[in-house]
Parts: sequence; structure tokens; C-alpha cells
Amino acid sequence: MRRVFFLVWKELIELKEDPRLFAIVVAAPIVQLVMLGYAATTDVRNVPVVVADADRSTASRDLIARFAASPNFSIVDVVTSPGEIDPYLVGGRAWMAVAIPPGFGERLARSEPQALQVVADGSDASSINIALGYATNLLAGYAQEVAARAGRAGRAGGAGGAGGTGGAGIEPRVRVWFNPRLESRDFMLPGILALLLLAITTNLSSMGIVREREVGTLEQLNVTPLRRWELIVGKLLPYALVGMIDVCLVLGVAVFWFQVPLRGSVTLLFALTSIYLLNTLGLGLFISTISSSQQQAMMTSIFFFLMPMVYLSGFIFPIENMPAVIQPVTYLFPLRYFLVILRSIFLKGVGLETLWPQALALAGWGAAILALAIARSTKRTA
Repeated sequence: MRRVFFLVWKELIELKEDPRLFAIVVAAPIVQLVMLGYAATTDVRNVPVVVADADRSTASRDLIARFAASPNFSIVDVVTSPGEIDPYLVGGRAWMAVAIPPGFGERLARSEPQALQVVADGSDASSINIALGYATNLLAGYAQEVAARAGRAGRAGGAGGAGGTGGAGIEPRVRVWFNPRLESRDFMLPGILALLLLAITTNLSSMGIVREREVGTLEQLNVTPLRRWELIVGKLLPYALVGMIDVCLVLGVAVFWFQVPLRGSVTLLFALTSIYLLNTLGLGLFISTISSSQQQAMMTSIFFFLMPMVYLSGFIFPIENMPAVIQPVTYLFPLRYFLVILRSIFLKGVGLETLWPQALALAGWGAAILALAIARSTKRTA
């Protein structure tokens, strides 16, 4: 037992003497707990809503103010025609649109039942289901309040409560775009493709380069006439090919087995995936420059990069639900942009004219991380 005690003590000393490994064991759980404490929530808050107000009456403005005052919704714009809501939903600037028809205020004053059209972006099935419930409850509460006011006014005027409590009923007529059945797998499977590419290519590239250093074969490459860029390209290109093969396999399973609709351009999908692989492979190369062993490379990759990206990219928890202080951090993760690209191509069928901001962000992030990794590496340590 004494020998076991000394062996345990030796391992603890080695852990303490390796500052990078010690940081992974101690600092990473604390950082992740703080991030998860803010990001990990199933509540839906600040749902972006665009309102098409064709009535422009006091009643319509009152309804818009009700949405604006709710913590569950955030009004991004008020337009005059239902035809103007399309760019907001297609471009992802709004999750939901509410169309107020002409004569809304007059019919409401006469306590006539009427319908309001609610259009929702179904590409995020789980969140939009909750948001639709919030919107239905808000409209029902607004209708009851209007009916109660009409009843009090009728009694005060001797009308005997002509309006009643149910005469001013508002019926939400819901239309769901892009994912009419609100299938969660249509939303999740494109995200899983992005996550698999991130995990496989980042881990393979980082551990593959560190493994060369561990077994000593990197020293043999040092005496060859290979230039630094040739060595880096030669090490990363095989993993890029592995990533593309994985894309083909996952696409086949998602489209033909799970029947996930692929409405956009396959060519654009592969082109933007290539840019995304530049990010993941560059990240793997960077991790290899700060790791001295395969174990350390894997732990660094998982705890400091992969897990934060999963939690803060919008893959599981909507970014709009996160506190304002956390939301700017999400722009640092390429997975955020690629998730928007994949779900938009799969479910919305949009092209580069809509996705160019995400594509530009991916290209910039990939160029930056690859340049940083190359700057940190040398032919001896790349």
C-alpha cells in the first residue's frame, strides 16, 4: 500500500509540474461551468419578431407594444406589408412574423372575432415550438383584455355588456416555413455534420502531428529538402480528404435515410465546407504547437475548443437566449457560422447572396488561425 501511495504522489507531482496539463484539469472545468451556467438553458427569450402592420391603428400599435414589452420577444422591425417579411425570415434576422390585417382596430372595436397570421421559421424546431406557444398565449391574453374593456364600456353605457368576454377573440393562423412539420432531426442533423467535421479533423490533425514528434519521425523529416509549407500541406491535406469523405457519407445518410430535405446547392455546400475545413485543420495545427503529447493535444482540443464551441455556437442552446455579455463571445467560434450555413442550405435553400457574411467570417477566421499556427510552428515543430 505504501508503494501505491508513493506512485500516486509521483503522478500528482508530475501533474503539478506540467502547467498546461494542470490548467486543463483545474481551469477548464471552472471556465466551462461558468459558461454553461449562462448558456445552458431551455428557456426561449428575446425571439426576434418582425411585424407587418397594415392597419396602423391604435389597436395594432397596442398589440405591437405588447410584444415589445414581453421578455420573450424582441421587435426587430415594423413594416407595412406582409410581402416585406420574407427577407427577415429567409436571412435569419427574425424567427417569427406577425401580420396585422387592415381594419384590425375597427373589427376589434366592434368585438368581431378575427384572425392574425403568424409566420414562423421552422428551421429551429425546438425553439420555435416554444416561441409559438408564447405568441399564442400573448394573443389570447390581449384578446381577453380587449373583450373585458369592451364589456366594461358597454355596461357603463347601458349596453348590457354587448361585447361579452369572448366576442373579440383573436385566432392565430400559424404558418411554419422551411420545416412545416417541425421535425427536430431536420434541424439537428445538419448541425451534427458540422460537429463531426470539427471533432474528427481537429483531433486527427493535432494528434497526428504531435505523434510524429513523439515517435521521432519528425526529426527525419527535418533533414529532407521539404519546405515548411510543403510539410504543413502534406500533413493537413489527408485529413481534409477524410473530412470530405465524411461529408459525403453523412449527406447520404441524412438525405436518403432520414429524409432531411436538401433544398440548396450541393456545390455551394461543398465549397463552404472546404472553407470550414480550413478552420478546423488550422485549429488542429495550432493545438499541435501548444501540446507536447497526444494526450495533451486531445484534452486541449476537447476542453478548450470543442466543448465551448458546442455550447456557445447555437448547436444546442439558441444564442439569443444567452446573456448579452456572453453573446459577443459566440462570434469567436467558426462553428456558429457553419451551423447557419448548413441549416440555411438544407432547409431554406438560400444561396451565397444570403450566406456571404457567414462565408466571409469563416474565411477570415480560417486564415487567421492558420496564419497563427504557421507562425508558431517551425519545420522542427510543425
